[in-house]
Amino acid sequence: MPDTKIIRIAAALIDDGEGRTLLVRKAGTKWFMQAGGKIEAGESPVDALCRELYEEIGFSVDRAMTRHLGCFTAPAANEPGRSVQAELFHVRIAHDPTPSLEIEEAVWTDRATAEAMPLAPLTRDHVLPLLSTLAENA
Repeated sequence: MPDTKIIRIAAALIDDGEGRTLLVRKAGTKWFMQAGGKIEAGESPVDALCRELYEEIGFSVDRAMTRHLGCFTAPAANEPGRSVQAELFHVRIAHDPTPSLEIEEAVWTDRATAEAMPLAPLTRDHVLPLLSTLAENA
């Protein structure tokens, strides 16, 4: 029986090639995080990512545009007592998103600015450090 306290998601560290990442804030919440969402039964993480990016922010992403960065676990930002287990992918896209009604805010930000924002634990503890690593290796 799966652990119901773990939420399996696919998420994207989206960067624009200029040191900025795209963060989203879902409607009715305060935490900024990566675009992405729950992996449905029978769905691969990369397929879930492509579906979620299109549904949430209007980005059509092909599997070939993604690079798997790893699996990371952190407390869930909007569901107390639960954790997210995120399959995190890097995607480089330089155009602006078209947020769905589910997304209240989508912003391009650099790491220094992001650190002053209310961030989901996954974003704060895992994604922003990876953004710096990607920038150093560009």
